[in-house]
Amino acid sequence: MRKLTEEKRLEELKRLEIMKEYELNYDSHVLVCGIDEAGRGPLAGPVVAGAVILPRDCEILFLNDSKKLSEKRREALFEEIEEKALAVGLGVVGPDRIDEINILQATYEAMRSAVAKLGIMPEILLNDAVTIPDLDITQIPIVKGDGKSVSIAAASIMAKVTRDHMMEEYDKLFPQYGFAKHKGYGTPAHIAALKEHGPCPIHRRSFIKNFISGENDE
Repeated sequence: MRKLTEEKRLEELKRLEIMKEYELNYDSHVLVCGIDEAGRGPLAGPVVAGAVILPRDCEILFLNDSKKLSEKRREALFEEIEEKALAVGLGVVGPDRIDEINILQATYEAMRSAVAKLGIMPEILLNDAVTIPDLDITQIPIVKGDGKSVSIAAASIMAKVTRDHMMEEYDKLFPQYGFAKHKGYGTPAHIAALKEHGPCPIHRRSFIKNFISGENDE
């Protein structure tokens, strides 16, 4: 990637300072964790949650909502976050469980799992718009938080890149669906493949009823 001019670097640092507003609301000794998910909407694959605790003085340029970043940028940030974070936790809930308890409850389950895997217990959770049930930690839901908080942005990147890598591996097992390209989302190409080949083991049966004849008869 091109080297930043000093002017652009200062501009980016100023943007990041604004994105640290929620984290800096707390004393320096308070562990603040961002949490976000990837994969609530796809027809196939798991939902993945990321939980990230960044050092208070952490400087990771270009941290932002993962959806606003190129794949190349996300991959580079994924490695930098892993290197610089105080702790990273990832929770994964598969399609069978999503069908069993519904996507919202599965997302909460993935988020609780991500927090449990941090290895250290945060005192404050900054969440992207949700309040996670059955979690005895102070939670601050922030609407569109992945674009407003560095911690949530970092969590969104960890979740998104982890899930994308999983879908690329699934593509090798089930190449007829094109998972490496659309990551399980309901693109026209994916729906066409689903109608031609029927579902595979990682499809969410509760999500594909409208696309598969006979699914409604169960």
